[in-house]
Amino acid sequence: MTTVTGLGKRYRANWALRDCGFELKRGRVTALVGANGAGKTTLLTLLAGLMPPDEGTVHSEGRVRFVAQDKPLYKRFTVAEMLMQAEQLNNVWDQRKAERWLRMFNVPLDRQCGRLSSGQHAQVAFAAALGAVPDVLLLDEPLANLDPLVRKKVMAELLDEVADGKMSLVLSTHVVGELSGVADEILLLSRGHLVLDGELDELMTQHLYYVGPRSDEPPSGEVVQARHRQQQSTFLVRDQSAADLDGPWITRPVSVEDLVLAYLDREDAK
Repeated sequence: MTTVTGLGKRYRANWALRDCGFELKRGRVTALVGANGAGKTTLLTLLAGLMPPDEGTVHSEGRVRFVAQDKPLYKRFTVAEMLMQAEQLNNVWDQRKAERWLRMFNVPLDRQCGRLSSGQHAQVAFAAALGAVPDVLLLDEPLANLDPLVRKKVMAELLDEVADGKMSLVLSTHVVGELSGVADEILLLSRGHLVLDGELDELMTQHLYYVGPRSDEPPSGEVVQARHRQQQSTFLVRDQSAADLDGPWITRPVSVEDLVLAYLDREDAK
């Protein structure tokens, strides 16, 4: 397990991340979401131990590996040489696991990294990270350079890696619609602050829409987002005790995208 307490990072006078705390559990996929500049990459870099925090702590049990968004490789190295380099840099190494990943995505071992397609480039970075047999794998926008079919296959394989309960996966992404059926937990950042976190299924159950006559307030719950028309109001609320309603109000469930965008809109309005 990885435990984060009061984590903060400052660049000169500006805080990129402040008072951030959560836990990463083994065998779970955590989605890290937020607008550009929200602090996602800063948080991943701190979790990876690549720079020190200015406040707070990160306590990780086991090996942590980070695949950055640009997925840097040595262009003149062949793919096989990149794996040899990765083996030398890691105390634990599984060559079969790394080569299996590359075979699965048709990446030739004898090709120079500078001659790979952007998708193949990403697969070498994934193979090097997985070959190190991490306990925590951090991925910053990992699917950005992949076509839709390959994205689906990569996610399926990563979920298989998590399924044995030994690895935690943290996935930073802008594609909120792809989180359904993938993420177990969510971390939502806005302006360097953690505004929503927890088990995704539980959060989805706690939130719902109230739709009814034009009104300043919903029947119950904490208002996350309100939309009004001439004769109708729609409220997205967090209401753990919501029940079936009599009268003019009806309820309907929210999607993951509804939930994320509503919280981001609320933060932007502050």
